[in-house]
Amino acid sequence: MKAIRMHSTYRVKSFILWLTAILILPLCLSQQAHAQLRLDITEGQVEPIPVAIADFTGQDGLPSAVGREIAQIISNDLVSSGLFKAVDQAAFIAPPESPAIRPVFNSWTPLGIKGLLVGSAFLDENEQLIVEFKLWDVVAQREMTEGGGSADKAGLRRLSHQIADFVYEEFTGDTAYFDTQIVYVSESGPPEARIKRLGIMDQDGHNHRFLTSGLDLVLTPRFSPTAHEIAYLHYFKNEPNVYLLDVATGRTERLGAFPGMTFAPRFSPDGNQLIMSLAKDGLTDIYKMDLRTQSLSRLTQSSSIDTSPSFSPDGSKIVFNSDRGGSQQLYVMNANGSDVRRISYGDGKYATPVWSPRGDIIAFTKISGGEFYIGVMRQDGTGERLLARGFLVEAPTWAPNGRVLMYFKQQPTNSDGSGGATHLYRVDITGFNERRVITPADASDPAWSPLLQ
Repeated sequence: MKAIRMHSTYRVKSFILWLTAILILPLCLSQQAHAQLRLDITEGQVEPIPVAIADFTGQDGLPSAVGREIAQIISNDLVSSGLFKAVDQAAFIAPPESPAIRPVFNSWTPLGIKGLLVGSAFLDENEQLIVEFKLWDVVAQREMTEGGGSADKAGLRRLSHQIADFVYEEFTGDTAYFDTQIVYVSESGPPEARIKRLGIMDQDGHNHRFLTSGLDLVLTPRFSPTAHEIAYLHYFKNEPNVYLLDVATGRTERLGAFPGMTFAPRFSPDGNQLIMSLAKDGLTDIYKMDLRTQSLSRLTQSSSIDTSPSFSPDGSKIVFNSDRGGSQQLYVMNANGSDVRRISYGDGKYATPVWSPRGDIIAFTKISGGEFYIGVMRQDGTGERLLARGFLVEAPTWAPNGRVLMYFKQQPTNSDGSGGATHLYRVDITGFNERRVITPADASDPAWSPLLQ
């Protein structure tokens, strides 16, 4: 697929989110001529914004099914966020036949629609798909933004995701996340002979493909900050090796064997280091690896088990879990290993902490009362909230805007060995919009990519 290019020729963020919420953190209003309302929503249920996504009109013989598919992908993305409601096209007044035509707003207002997206598409002489679109503010009766892009035919879905990102950002003032991928561990076969291999797909579950053969066990993949590489654990003859995989070419590079590894490595925000936990001489501590020299430096030194480290987005701090206080809890330290302090004090045990890309909160797995939970807390440990629960719920990973989490759930195994299905789920940080992500087989250990480049 050739590189997709997008441009925005006019951007006015002037729309107000219509919502009802239990708790909304302070709002920040800009003082521009066309004011933008930025919302920092962490709790409560949002009333979805009604939007109309018209089928993109085909030109020069382009099948109408193509324009319909573009509109459907954009609609599905927006609805999946929980912040938008797509108005049924059966209720539409005839939309403008091209983005250049101004809508008759009085015909759309009675439907309660707040925004209208109109677009067109055609194939040029090089068989490139050319798309143009315009987003209208129906309430204010003016253009919000317009833009366009191009891709080969294989890039239709990605181009649609990018347009959905534009719409999302215009309405919310927040960074979008639809033009992203998910890497995860695909699982198949009986419990005693489980086959695990890496799978990758778009964030909506489409464009799925496998990255490894399944001949050897692979675990816990992690994207690099550029989304071009994936670090993962690869077991060969029961020995854990850390590999880097180039997503575009499939080429792999072995970084080394780590017999004492207890948790897969994560990248530093600049992509130059990996952070991991290793067991040596009866002790499990946090280490950093310089990817240029492959040298290791030890960050923690205690008689406890220190594991599952994650960098803050600015790289200055690390969150990890440890039993140094007598039970499995979350701790934060400086990136050089100094100033270790405990941040979790709730009932139960805490594991797999992951710092939000926004830097404001930390996601985690919690085990309490015989159940597993996915939760979030502020970086000082306050404001703990639980978003999902189940027999086994684990391994949260953040969308790049820090507003949606993905994780996996496993069902109990029956006495005859059946059951135990494992699936991926996503939820926004209000906890009101949990959705299953469909995969070809059972799935675990997801990792969300940064926005694609």
